[in-house]
Formats: sequence, structure tokens, C-alpha cells
Amino acid sequence: MAEAKSNFDSIREWVVEHKLRTVGCLWLSGVAGSIAYNWSQPNMKTSVKIIHARLHAQALTLAALAGAAVVEYYDHRSGAKQERVAKFLGANGHPHKD
Repeated sequence: MAEAKSNFDSIREWVVEHKLRTVGCLWLSGVAGSIAYNWSQPNMKTSVKIIHARLHAQALTLAALAGAAVVEYYDHRSGAKQERVAKFLGANGHPHKD
């Protein structure tokens, strides 16, 4: 069970660090999957297939953004975000002060 938790934590940390990349990849895979599915439907016009793919991708994007918001809220509540900011700022609290 500890191994599954560490995998989940590592995935969560990666998503926290790469939110926009995660949303973009989800959007791209949603468009590709929706186009592949819609192209298998022989009775649809091409314009309708493209519109359906766009609508599916928008729904996936909204779901990904909601998921990123939940992760951000969880990090804010648990204090993990403060730890990342403190690590970024360093010991003196000024990242670029010489």
C-alpha cells in the first residue's frame, strides 16, 4: 500500500509542477480520441465530426482545470505549497538578492 501512495504522491507532485502541460496533453488526447471515435461514425458530416471533437475536448479541458483547482486547494490546505515557495526563495527569503 505504501508503494501505491508514493506513486500517487509522485504523480500529484508532477501534476502540481506541470499544470498547463497536463491540461494541454489532456486536451490534445481528447481531441485525438474524439476525432478517432467520430470518424468511425459513417453517417455524420465532416463538419459535425469536428464540432463534436471540439465539444468533447472543451469538456475534458474544463474537467482538467477543475482537477487542477482541487489539487491547488489541497496543496494550499496541507501547507505543501508554502514548503515549495520557501524552497524556491531559499534561506534568506530573497531569490535574486546579491
